[in-house]
Amino acid sequence: MSTPAADGAGFAPPPYPYDRLAEPAAVAAGLPGGMVDLSVGTPCDPPPPAVVAALGASDAERGYPTSAGSAAVRRAAAGWLHRRFGVEVDPGDVALCVGTKEFVASAAWYLRLRSPGRDTVLAPAVAYPTYALGAQLAGCRCVLVPARDDGAMDLAGIDPADAARAVVLWVNSPANPSGALDDLAAAADFGRLHGVPVVSDECYAEFSWARWPPPTILDHGPAGVLALHSLSKRSNLAGLRVGCYTGDAGLVAYLSEVRKHAGLMVAGPVQAAAAVAWADDAHVEAQRARYRARLERLAGVLVDAGLDARLPAGGFYLWVPVPGWAQAAGEADGRGGSWVLTERLAAVGGALVSPGDFYGEAATGFVRVAVVQPDERIDLVARRLAEAGSLLGAPAAPR
Repeated sequence: MSTPAADGAGFAPPPYPYDRLAEPAAVAAGLPGGMVDLSVGTPCDPPPPAVVAALGASDAERGYPTSAGSAAVRRAAAGWLHRRFGVEVDPGDVALCVGTKEFVASAAWYLRLRSPGRDTVLAPAVAYPTYALGAQLAGCRCVLVPARDDGAMDLAGIDPADAARAVVLWVNSPANPSGALDDLAAAADFGRLHGVPVVSDECYAEFSWARWPPPTILDHGPAGVLALHSLSKRSNLAGLRVGCYTGDAGLVAYLSEVRKHAGLMVAGPVQAAAAVAWADDAHVEAQRARYRARLERLAGVLVDAGLDARLPAGGFYLWVPVPGWAQAAGEADGRGGSWVLTERLAAVGGALVSPGDFYGEAATGFVRVAVVQPDERIDLVARRLAEAGSLLGAPAAPR
């Protein structure tokens, strides 16, 4: 939800979720050895040296880059999609975005301009908050779709009246924050039945653990769907701000043309580096091994501390249920159980995690733990928690 503007009218940006972690962050930073930041999915491992070298050798600095992407980077992305997912994509139906968060925040607006009689965004009830914010920026209603027991969106529960008004259905698989894999065939079928574009955010696809090769919505054909991918996670290139989208040729052509008019361009040297990154899979295999080992290590640490930490079906987050003692404490003082657990983990382990309410009201019974710190930092959290013996007696962060 947005914050009311000072004069009672218009849009004011809501508080940025991670800014709300300042107090537990300060508590964690005060421990010997400092804070171990497990709150944001920011990669800590090095990108491939060949990608870094390409940034400085492209000779692409002087001229304006193409908005949809150079022929070389589009070919590289299409080649990667074929190698990794087994899908055939015409490079001309691939286009770049300035990081996928920018695409998520703006797509509903552009799609509403295309279909001005529609005014609704369908998004997962437990999700990355930018889907809902993008609906706000587009002046749309956001209808949150709950998950089934298997973690997939309950598409059968969507009111047909909402489907008739929808400009986009967002799907996220593997999901942030839960790691669940969605039913992408059902999502594609739903969109085609109701004439709703489906955008499948697949930024964590190469960190799928329950299924390999990873699923993509493009497995079910391109009509009416887009797959959204990023180099931030697979190649440790979050600082370059580059992703791509592909699928339905008409949707790609429309969005890439609108985005060209809006001046949305990935920098030329970044496009050259992205082509190198998408052409190589060996560095991703090494990163998969790192994240899998860290997930297993940190899950064990949290289980030893009395939490129910289980490996996800995909992604590099642990989605940890709030234990009863924290839930009770949160209800007693109004903080909410996820904040109690967040504060205890900061005070005892020096670990900063994300409370579930960052990801929607349906997520308040969880915290998200990102395994994005080096092994020695995770070991530091393990030692602190082992020495404390219990999270129960830890002081809460000051309020």
